[in-house]
Amino acid sequence: MIKEFFPLSEKLLEADAKARALCGERFTQLEDIKEYNQLKMLKAFTDCRVGGNHLVGTTGYGMDDAGREKLEQVFAALTGSEAALFRHNFMSGTHALTVALFGLLRPGDRMVAATGRPYDTLAGVIGLDGTHYGSLADFGVQYEDIPLLSDGTADLDAIGQRCKGAKMCYIQRSRGYAARGALSLDAIEAISRAAKEAQSDIIVMVDNCYGEFTQKQEPTQRGADIMAGSLIKNAGGGIAPTGGYIAGRADLVDLCAHRLTAPGVGGEIGCTLDMLRGLYLGLYYAPGVVCEALKTSVYAACLFDLLGYQATPHYAEDRNDIITSIETGSPDGMRALCGGVQAGSPIDSFAAPEPCPMPGYEDPVIMAAGAFTMGSSIELSADGPVRPPYTVYMQGGLNFAAARAGVLLGAQRMLSLRLA
Repeated sequence: MIKEFFPLSEKLLEADAKARALCGERFTQLEDIKEYNQLKMLKAFTDCRVGGNHLVGTTGYGMDDAGREKLEQVFAALTGSEAALFRHNFMSGTHALTVALFGLLRPGDRMVAATGRPYDTLAGVIGLDGTHYGSLADFGVQYEDIPLLSDGTADLDAIGQRCKGAKMCYIQRSRGYAARGALSLDAIEAISRAAKEAQSDIIVMVDNCYGEFTQKQEPTQRGADIMAGSLIKNAGGGIAPTGGYIAGRADLVDLCAHRLTAPGVGGEIGCTLDMLRGLYLGLYYAPGVVCEALKTSVYAACLFDLLGYQATPHYAEDRNDIITSIETGSPDGMRALCGGVQAGSPIDSFAAPEPCPMPGYEDPVIMAAGAFTMGSSIELSADGPVRPPYTVYMQGGLNFAAARAGVLLGAQRMLSLRLA
């Protein structure tokens, strides 16, 4: 059917048919996770008694915003958290993480990153890039990271030693632009246990971006005290136009709320304008949309493996985030893959992605992102910093049928480049 709409080579169509057959068992497993999470979602909505009046927003200060409060109650129940902030006022996942870090850490505290150096955009937040825009380092917060072991797992012995006396153990669930797999919930639980055995009152914080609803539980149900993420990734279901969340222990969420707004004010203010319906609907649809993105991720890994490219994680492995990385081998390979994905996007399909500087990143970044929401990673996108081994990170896909077309168009351009 796809060749009625997009001209694809016979070699690629043969690989496509084989990939879809090989992915069948994994797709069934992903549908099971989706069904569980969707029923859990429905139970949270019904238990919390969401009504039509909760879909209507407020203006001004947003005092006594019943819709905002109910939405945060739903998300807390859904994730096994005591409390949550689930708001459009967060500008990005990095902003949500920043609010949590500044809300919980004080001068002289020590933060231990248990999964190595965090994602590029946090370098300025922590103060790793040498700039001085009010980073944690500027405020006297100490930082150290513990590299992962050679097999990509956490160094539990080192965590047990170096978390003694620390205020926070920080875990990045997804890989970011690193050559490692996303952390499983078992791994997060093991890190949390090791950190708390070393320091009983340590705060275990998880960057949960790209990981929501990929499994049947969330980090706050497996040992984490607090987690944060973006609403234009998994948790917004492709409908939320902006925003982020923080969820976990009530006392910690409250501290974060006083950093998000103002000390002494906390989470009691923050108008929702006309955002609430989209936030509720996006959250409700998120399990199904994440399943479509996971199918796309599994399929892309299988297809590129069949075509002779290194793709991780392997299509048969469990997924703990929505990302598949493909080593293209050259800057031209990155342009080819990103250009094909862009051509298969519903918005700006005619654009040609080119590397360019991007705030928070050391290398030029190339990005295909023909999305309804700018920067949305739950919609099909492909991007990466232009540096060896020239890896493109693919994520998202609101529905598998259309996302598959984007993956195939990217593969077609890569095959054409190989033959040139």
